[in-house]
Amino acid sequence: MASKNNPSLSVFLILILAVILTACAAQPATTENAKESAAGANQVADAAEPGQSTNADLTRSEDSAGMEIMAGETAYYLTTDGYLARPAAEGKYPAVIMIHEWWGLNDNIRDMARQLAAEGYVVLAVDLYNGQVAQNSSIAGQLAGAVRQDTEPALENMKAAVNFLKARDDVIPDKIASMGWCFGGGMSLQLALTGTPLAATIIYYGSLETDPEKLAAIKQPVLGIFGDQDTGIPVATVLEFNSTLGSIGVPRDIYIYPGVGHAFANPSGANYAPEETMDAWQKTLDFLARNLKQ
Repeated sequence: MASKNNPSLSVFLILILAVILTACAAQPATTENAKESAAGANQVADAAEPGQSTNADLTRSEDSAGMEIMAGETAYYLTTDGYLARPAAEGKYPAVIMIHEWWGLNDNIRDMARQLAAEGYVVLAVDLYNGQVAQNSSIAGQLAGAVRQDTEPALENMKAAVNFLKARDDVIPDKIASMGWCFGGGMSLQLALTGTPLAATIIYYGSLETDPEKLAAIKQPVLGIFGDQDTGIPVATVLEFNSTLGSIGVPRDIYIYPGVGHAFANPSGANYAPEETMDAWQKTLDFLARNLKQ
């Protein structure tokens, strides 16, 4: 882990000038350099045993990155299954545990898994709802609330997913990251707090922890993507999260986009912000490449 005084530990706060000045005043100058970045600059089978996967629905496709992928594979791990997308070419690749929003493992998450696989990653989109997918916010809230009340089964689910990937012949076992949006962003952080060995953690507007004793379990770099209009995760909480990570020496890139709210990267949601989403996605790819491909 790098020293907390390492100048490379920068927080990238994408905020209007007034907010940046406030942020800089609130953060230890010894642990981070706050700087602006323009948002939107880059366009961007039932019979299987747990731990196995089936190829009955396997299809080949190409994403915008041009890498042929194998998608539609059902991955069986623990007592549930997930969605696996991977490069078609033989070889060993870094991998990502992808964690769904509060809606569940739906088509949007499957599409994101395919997009990321086309960038050269084996992607396992986990299912923390045991096959349930919410069709409205009321059901989504109930499903997410049940997990939050008892997180242990979800944590065991994600740990099993990590072990599933580590055991695969096409995965580099020490190059596995977790990422999630909304509910999944919070669960990505919760997995990191267990001390599970990971190469990186990515949080898209997920619930945060600011207790330094709990955050001390994190040994890997963290990427955080947030909107300054997200009332559920206030800017002040994001800044405290960043400052605390800096004080204990955790490498992190934290971005706060102005004028966008919660779930701004969900193309099917009311808060969708396409320019900010493309910029955040490019930052995600850059972060993964630095920490999983180098």
